[in-house]
Amino acid sequence: MADELGLRERKKLRTGERISETAVALFLRDGFDRVSVADVAAAAEVSKKTVFNYFPTKEDLVFHPLRDHVDEPARVVRSRRPGEPPVAALRRHFLAGLAASDPNTGLADYPQFLGFQRMVTEAPSLKLRLMEQWIRSEDSLAQALAEALGAAEGDDPSGEVVPRVLAGQALAVQRALTVRNLERMLAGERAADALAQATAEAELAYGLLAKSFP
Repeated sequence: MADELGLRERKKLRTGERISETAVALFLRDGFDRVSVADVAAAAEVSKKTVFNYFPTKEDLVFHPLRDHVDEPARVVRSRRPGEPPVAALRRHFLAGLAASDPNTGLADYPQFLGFQRMVTEAPSLKLRLMEQWIRSEDSLAQALAEALGAAEGDDPSGEVVPRVLAGQALAVQRALTVRNLERMLAGERAADALAQATAEAELAYGLLAKSFP
């Protein structure tokens, strides 16, 4: 029974991935607003009801591949090296991402990534969903910082406010750096050519951020 349940779950996951991958490919080719959920269902060879069973909204189809990034800053803080300050861990993670041309830093120049970013920029509902993801990311990072600073939320006012303020500052730095890198990539720069400048800006920004952390 356990093996059968595991098989069903794996099959379900594969189906969801296939639907999302099919949808994103269609959106990139034809435009997010020009492709309907019925079009996605037909291309993925499933029913429209099946698509909605996996993805309640059309926007969910787009952001499904990015779902693991929402809690990434919080995971970085929780898994930091012994004695390492949270900002140092976030800086190290971002710099490693730059060096690896991680799309999450904005410093990636392959066509599918650039097409995806243009699509999100041009569709108001996708831009709104992206903002919602940043808010969720900030919430999870605030909790991780509360744990790191030994101030669980729900205690005194400072115990709740300080981690949230710091989380907002940390993600504001990440957003600013990522947007700047995206601007470079969308303007036609190569990731390799922009790496040195992007790294210098990240070092500066996280250095300033570190001064605001206790």
